[in-house]
Amino acid sequence: MATIHDVARAAGVAPSTVSYVISGRRTVSAATRRRVQQQIRLLGYRPRASGLLERSDLLALLAPQRPGIEAPTAMRFTAAATAAARSHGLDLLLLTKDGDPGELREAVVGSLADGLIALDVTAADNRVPMLTALDRPTVLVGVPDHPNAITCLDLDFAAAAALCVEHLAELGHRRVGLVGPPPAVHERGVSHAARFRQGFLDSAERHGVLGVFRACGDNIQACLDGLLDAGVTALVIQNEVALTPLMNDLGQRGLVVPQDVSVIAVGPHGGDPCTLTTVEVPAALLGELAVEMVVDQLDGSSPAEIRLLPPRLAARASTSRPSTRD
Repeated sequence: MATIHDVARAAGVAPSTVSYVISGRRTVSAATRRRVQQQIRLLGYRPRASGLLERSDLLALLAPQRPGIEAPTAMRFTAAATAAARSHGLDLLLLTKDGDPGELREAVVGSLADGLIALDVTAADNRVPMLTALDRPTVLVGVPDHPNAITCLDLDFAAAAALCVEHLAELGHRRVGLVGPPPAVHERGVSHAARFRQGFLDSAERHGVLGVFRACGDNIQACLDGLLDAGVTALVIQNEVALTPLMNDLGQRGLVVPQDVSVIAVGPHGGDPCTLTTVEVPAALLGELAVEMVVDQLDGSSPAEIRLLPPRLAARASTSRPSTRD
């Protein structure tokens, strides 16, 4: 991490001058102040002593625009996080840059954000070392394999998958299909997708159920063909974008839900007045909590933790006993 001496050396001034620029306790010429502030941004200098650096009242949301990201879920999260930030007198700055960690570091440092929230967390997320080095209050929405000392927040997706399989197994289903996010999401190892898939397969094995997985992209028909050819009598859909097209496709095939195929939808639909059996992904709640957890770190009252919200399954009219047993 950069020190006050590093900033002073780069700006060609004494360390005391850097301190005066930060604290405002003495008058510094405009040119010198600009030169010092530029080096503070470039070097990512963050004084540890309380009171040396005024807060910017900004939180940065790292939301890279990558293939397969479900925009409606991200929008729910962002809207809730923005409202929560405003309740604390903070603004939320959206950073969508998806370059290498060095470029991202420059964007974060340049923003002068007091704290950070990162979305689309992967198992081997290459942002973690950079975020650790920045030493700013940070929350990852997702759980990488090695989070270091960074706080992580998410739904317990492994437990959510287990709930789905358990519910269907209790109804008598013995072949269950999982419609997962697009292949690009799994290829880059997105945390929630990997944890849900593994939880699904582990739970299927425990319950003596054949679990069939398909990563579903643009070709909904081919995805459904593969699952139905495997003889599944129930579908767990962890793909918000594919949900409506897939339900339409079932109807076009003459398959009735739940008489022919039971369906569980996993996503931010739990509060909607609908007939689907759901496990809700509480995107809005996650947005609120992420901000609260960053604010707690800013206040110095919260150590690093991994917090996984317990899932809930709402059984409605889209699941029932299978019409035939395999």
